[in-house]
Amino acid sequence: MAVKMRLTRMGSRKKPYYRIIVADSVSPRDGKFIEIVGSYDPKKNPAEITLKEDRIKEWLSKGAEPTLTVSQLLGKKGITIAKNKTKVA
Repeated sequence: MAVKMRLTRMGSRKKPYYRIIVADSVSPRDGKFIEIVGSYDPKKNPAEITLKEDRIKEWLSKGAEPTLTVSQLLGKKGITIAKNKTKVA
């Protein structure tokens, strides 16, 4: 079971905001998830990012992989992601 940190869309039509969730990689975008670890509101100026940093660091240490967008949001808040994957020849 691969675990990912990704965005799930909330809000009404033309007024989106997103939750940053931890979910199984095969579950649908707006489907079942394990935990909510933050939120992202792109409609505010500047965009508002709220994170539970302790929970995010714990999930990253357990091996959860953030998507590209989530990793960029984490980078804006100063949370670094260790990329120490090794290739097997």
